[in-house]
Amino acid sequence: MIQEFVAELEHSLRIDKYLSGQFEELSRSYLQKILKDGGVLVNGKPVKSNFKVSDGDRICLEVPEAVEPEILAEEMELDILYEDEDIILINKPKGMVVHPAAGHFSGTLVNGLMAHCRGDLSGINGVMRPGIVHRIDMDTTGVIIVCKNDKAHNAIAEQLKIHSVTRKYYAIVHGVLKDDSGTIDAPIGRHPTDRKKMSINEKNGKPAVTHYRVLERFSRCTYVECQLETGRTHQIRVHMASIGHPLLGDQVYGPAKPLFSGLQGQTLHAGVLGIIHPSTGEYMEFSAPLPGYFQELLEKLSQMAGK
Repeated sequence: MIQEFVAELEHSLRIDKYLSGQFEELSRSYLQKILKDGGVLVNGKPVKSNFKVSDGDRICLEVPEAVEPEILAEEMELDILYEDEDIILINKPKGMVVHPAAGHFSGTLVNGLMAHCRGDLSGINGVMRPGIVHRIDMDTTGVIIVCKNDKAHNAIAEQLKIHSVTRKYYAIVHGVLKDDSGTIDAPIGRHPTDRKKMSINEKNGKPAVTHYRVLERFSRCTYVECQLETGRTHQIRVHMASIGHPLLGDQVYGPAKPLFSGLQGQTLHAGVLGIIHPSTGEYMEFSAPLPGYFQELLEKLSQMAGK
């Protein structure tokens, strides 16, 4: 991919810093590698990272085409909740990545599905994410739907787009919520300084709505049901943290000092998923039981609260 443009800036700036601001999807370290390899020309000449670009400079950036590795089928035990010719519903365990990405090219849900479905997965999302129409975080457990053909994929994607899919999550959050229920309506976008995080972003965020309902209160925590109206990255984690009630175990959006040690990631479970079947037109709802660690934590909180 080659990008050619004229720099517009008030003051001279290091080329690597300037480019990282222009191409947010490319990390600064990756841009520095491109610069080192001669992939950036300014006014027709190759430059390095410490070059200072000025207003009006003509920049040519060549980003190497990504080479996607072959995704291998891996035999693994999948907790299948439902399966037919169009869709398959999986109860994803904690710690499993949904699809291959940097640092995770094996042991993902897609690797297991490649073996189970023998290649019968939708191809709309490319070779790295066959069948995947939506995701849940690595440390979030519960129901995820996978599509076996493009017709099913398009149908489920449209339902997600118009927010007609039922998605209920169960979470344990820090603190005691005062209201029995509520709605968080706050746009979510990339964090302005930490690219690995999302945040409430009134200026550049996308609309995000989460409805929550208290299921049980403990002395220092609350067990809640969260129903998604939209499906932004880290939505429940960001929204609950934004009202002062981050999820237990959340090392990204939670407090520096955890309430319980030993938790692997956030206490969040995708418990219910409801869709219109892409072929029959019938509404179908699927549920996954709380994982063992989650149930044990609820029991421990009940004991601590003297219930």
